Amino acid sequence: MTTRHFLSLLDLTPAELNAMMDRAIEIKTAYKQGDIFEPLKNKVLGMIFEKSSTRTRVSFETGMIHFGGKALFLSPRDIQLGRGEPLEDTARVLSSMVDCITIRTFSHKQLAFFAENSSVPVINALTDDFHPCQLLADVQTYQEHRGSIKGKTVTWIGDGNNMCHSYMNAAKQFGFTLNIACPEDYTPYPEIIANTKDHINICHDAKQASTDSDLIVTDVWASMGQEEEQKKREIAFAGFQVNQSVMQQARADALFMHCLPAHRGEEVTADVIDGPQSVIWDEAENRLHAQKALLEFLLA
Repeated sequence: MTTRHFLSLLDLTPAELNAMMDRAIEIKTAYKQGDIFEPLKNKVLGMIFEKSSTRTRVSFETGMIHFGGKALFLSPRDIQLGRGEPLEDTARVLSSMVDCITIRTFSHKQLAFFAENSSVPVINALTDDFHPCQLLADVQTYQEHRGSIKGKTVTWIGDGNNMCHSYMNAAKQFGFTLNIACPEDYTPYPEIIANTKDHINICHDAKQASTDSDLIVTDVWASMGQEEEQKKREIAFAGFQVNQSVMQQARADALFMHCLPAHRGEEVTADVIDGPQSVIWDEAENRLHAQKALLEFLLA
């Protein structure tokens, strides 16, 4: 049987993704009721993290514990990868010992190369190009609060970064329209635009993009590895803050999401992120439940 990987949302079919969202909600409900469900008993998840993490690391480790398995945290300085072992050698060795591998790294091409040499499923825990696990949580959160996201209008405000790319893929896979408001020098990758062009609209005005939207989403202006660009980005993104003026352009029942960590007063004002339309805490918690559904899909 062919090994399934989850490097982007495009690795699953729309039907599989929608079924996974329903399953994530079922898993969450059962967990809240105190049910014990251990489909991954004696399974081991290896986790390689080259970037720092709070939500991704804790949610994957906790998810494996809830499912009766074990997670091993591996930083590059702890394994031979950090001393120059070829990536393909590490992939072959680790995949002979663990049942699944999740990787948070910089290069998406390197992640794909690792997956090519792995005999077990590989999960993208974030690369510079995509953050698909976050999108599972976001779509689950929207579905819990407002029902299916299919046919809705979502607005992304900010950098055309890995989160934006994953929202573009999500628009294609889940069937919603994505309005993207970004500075002209910070647009998404051309190849991703080409692949999702029937589902996205790009402009350079936050209020215009937010008009009649069902969901407003943003992210920090400077992602991990871009800290030296902070001042430059503050100038470029000055007109792309999510504030009450922007939210008022959206539908009255529109939700606000942010993958966190957030910088209040920069990409979003405190009255929005801490306000009644914000569902960021449900969104963060759902990393656990959505990823448990993903692990079950890949391993159980």
